Amino acid sequence: MTKQIELDIQGMTCNSCATHVQHALSGVLGVVKVNVPGWQSGRATVLLREPVDSQALIHAVEQAGYGASMRTENAIPEQKFIKQNQAQPHDDQQYDLMVIGGGSAGFAAAINAIDFGARVALVEANTIGGTCVNVGCVPSKTLIRAMEHYHQAGIHHFKGVETSAGRLNWSLVIDQKEELVNELRQAKYIDVLKSYPEITYIQGRARLVGGNRVEIDGKPYAPGKIVLATGAHPWVPDIQGLNDAGYLTSTTAMELKELPRSMIVLGANAVGLELGQVFARAGVLVSVLELLPRIAPFEDEEISTALRSYLEEEGLRIATGVKIEQVERKDGRYQLNGTQDGDPISLDAEQLLVATGRQPNTANLGLEQAGVQLSQRGEVRVDKHMRTDNPDVYAAGDVTGRDMFVYVAAYSGGLAAENALNGFEKEYDASYIPRVTFTDPQIASAGLTEQQARQQGKEVKVSTLSMKYVPRALAARDTRGLIKLVADAATDKLLGAHILAPEAGEMIQNAVLAIRFDITVEQLRNTMFPYLTNVEGIRLAALAFNKDVSMLSCCAG
Repeated sequence: MTKQIELDIQGMTCNSCATHVQHALSGVLGVVKVNVPGWQSGRATVLLREPVDSQALIHAVEQAGYGASMRTENAIPEQKFIKQNQAQPHDDQQYDLMVIGGGSAGFAAAINAIDFGARVALVEANTIGGTCVNVGCVPSKTLIRAMEHYHQAGIHHFKGVETSAGRLNWSLVIDQKEELVNELRQAKYIDVLKSYPEITYIQGRARLVGGNRVEIDGKPYAPGKIVLATGAHPWVPDIQGLNDAGYLTSTTAMELKELPRSMIVLGANAVGLELGQVFARAGVLVSVLELLPRIAPFEDEEISTALRSYLEEEGLRIATGVKIEQVERKDGRYQLNGTQDGDPISLDAEQLLVATGRQPNTANLGLEQAGVQLSQRGEVRVDKHMRTDNPDVYAAGDVTGRDMFVYVAAYSGGLAAENALNGFEKEYDASYIPRVTFTDPQIASAGLTEQQARQQGKEVKVSTLSMKYVPRALAARDTRGLIKLVADAATDKLLGAHILAPEAGEMIQNAVLAIRFDITVEQLRNTMFPYLTNVEGIRLAALAFNKDVSMLSCCAG
């Protein structure tokens, strides 16, 4: 006899739970197919071909650490059973989900999908791993760390990057960066993929052709759902002569084997500031130009102002309000002409790095044919559930233009896969996303700036604390920076946190949790923080809303 049994499952709290239940039921003799449609469903459907006591299924679930009870049991006619299980052969083109893009968002979508029992295809046209490991976070941060050591110690050892004469061996720094990139690409992407046999990796260029249909290098596929995770690439402004003159992007700048004597950096957001400081510390004369009135223009104004002063003390030349109108290259040098706050300006240097933002990768994907609409800046338009205008297509990561951070890409990729496969309507939540700019000192922030909070009509209170009041900073002989907290004056809830400090990225997570879970300033103030840590500054900043912290003894509150 063949039958279908539906069980109510108790105790599942995550995707892994659903996987454990599915594996437990699949191990019962006579079970042909198991479907656990996500842990939130609280149920499992089991197809049986041999006589199986339902108590055996319940016992298997209990042995796995969960609870189960009978919901329904139905006999299935033999022909219908055969149709259910044999009409859709599992050949190479039958996928529940196709993920286009093999970076952070794509991997998160694929791995999350198999937790729901899905058969997944992961498609990548270029190098596996995407931006972060290949040309973004990993290579830039290892260069930042190398130059931090080199700068702080004058010339001290960093894995032998100095020559015997004490001069920086830049080409060796680049070689070590490439070595790390290759190691992490292998360990975190290629080897990880091998551990998931449910994911089929396809190297090729995908194009949507309408509905749920996809062509990969001309071969047709029709997956159940599609997640676009094609990432982004450096965006270059339309400046007369720029394309003819040539330029560096964040990718090619980190491939230079020889250091120039001078460099102009267009753009003073995270990438421009990070790489500008790297090259300046390596001995390059760096000029950073920003169109907007201040550097780090999307951070709190006090943070931007303070960081500029520290960078200029290191020797970086910074100019804001600059509009470049023409670029030419002559005698091996770049000549830039434009205006600064309306007045003519002219600069020249050996190299030009364009770090003016990133643009989603949407070209040649067949989006228009598939009914996938783009927004004004060329990003794939998605709703709060990561669904595009085509109900069969979802999108995640940088291709959506939202919060271009690798951890946000992973979050949105998992969310898109879950919603696509299970019809869930989980919402993308950006209210607490932490941001870190890895200059020295670092910028780390989460939530609203003071200006943003006031623009939203909130009545706010603000606390600003210099790092000179943080005992750890005093002990480390490095009091650069400040901590600024923004709170709702009516509810006392923390709305935003903005930190400029050498270890700001390690400090911000306490504030992230406070913002996400509606922690009040009073609760922060009454929470113990370990002494002689920089993160203790969060508590001191909370105290500073209504106390003069300069009048407190160590550890007192």
